[in-house]
Amino acid sequence: MTSSASFDTLESLQADIAELITRLPTLKNRQFIQQALATIVRLADTEIERLDWKILSAALADMERGFQLFYDYRHVRKVTIFGSARLAPDTPEYQMALEFARVVSQLGFMVMTGGGGGIMQAGHEGAGRENSFGLNIQLPFEQEANPFIEGDPKLIHFKYFFTRKLFLLKESDAVALFPGGFGTQDEAFECMTLSQTGKFGPVPLVLIDHPGGDYWRSWSEYIDKQLVQNGLVSPEDPSLYTVTDNLDVACDAITRFYQVYHSCRYVANKLVIRLKTDISDAQVEQLNADFSHIIIQGRIEKSQALPQEAEDETVGLPRLVLYFNQRDLGRLYQMIATINRMGTPSAEDAAHPERK
Repeated sequence: MTSSASFDTLESLQADIAELITRLPTLKNRQFIQQALATIVRLADTEIERLDWKILSAALADMERGFQLFYDYRHVRKVTIFGSARLAPDTPEYQMALEFARVVSQLGFMVMTGGGGGIMQAGHEGAGRENSFGLNIQLPFEQEANPFIEGDPKLIHFKYFFTRKLFLLKESDAVALFPGGFGTQDEAFECMTLSQTGKFGPVPLVLIDHPGGDYWRSWSEYIDKQLVQNGLVSPEDPSLYTVTDNLDVACDAITRFYQVYHSCRYVANKLVIRLKTDISDAQVEQLNADFSHIIIQGRIEKSQALPQEAEDETVGLPRLVLYFNQRDLGRLYQMIATINRMGTPSAEDAAHPERK
């Protein structure tokens, strides 16, 4: 194909896409649909390998399944459970994960984990089929889902680990990590990395040992000795997570995180923190006094929804707005904890911490 013909073809495809956009049944997300289609067209006019197209196609199919599954559950908070697939039902770790899943599901949360055995099976057994999502992975050898999620419409199979992990984190409002091997360690450090860099959350991260166990306690000691003391992470970064062998502490870390805090997003360069209930002007002044060093300009201010949030489902919630430096994430988690101590949730919110 000559460069002129290639250019003409690309222009023609772009014109076809523009025409397609005008015929879309919903225009709510028109901008992003057009961007996605335009990306495909640009790639179609470049020389990439057949394998690249297979990866792109399969990844999109993975994401299609995930988006469609979770859309109907977008208003229910979910807890992702990570841990070893090798731990048998008679181990204390399995029993702790089972009991944790049972309690958080009774609090109204749904549980997400892989569809396999070990801690994944414990999560589904504890939460029950109706409160469980299974995100399994397709492997070249037989990979059966555990009996507590097998056959459920909330069990989906991903081709790629990276798309599977995308949904395990994207859809989660809390992460609980139980003991495990290299995979669990990878998931733990990725959660910390994404939280530390602002690419995930803020959400509560809870590292849970069985009573008297020291798997995560010794892990935390390593973090303090080798990373914090050597200046490789910030002294506030351990505020990103809670280490405990107590079920009440683990569940409280999750429900307390959403006592007043609801969610946040960026609008341009402003961090918008949505609250379930308003806090006083004096309390905002206290936040400014305690956390001014994480703001690059201006002050923490109370606000209603910004114009860019007009179509957001949280439009009616009170807000705090600040120019966060996007670096001191540990301190941001500490500020959220302070906010949660300031307000008093309504009886309805207190009874249903799982509602978004």
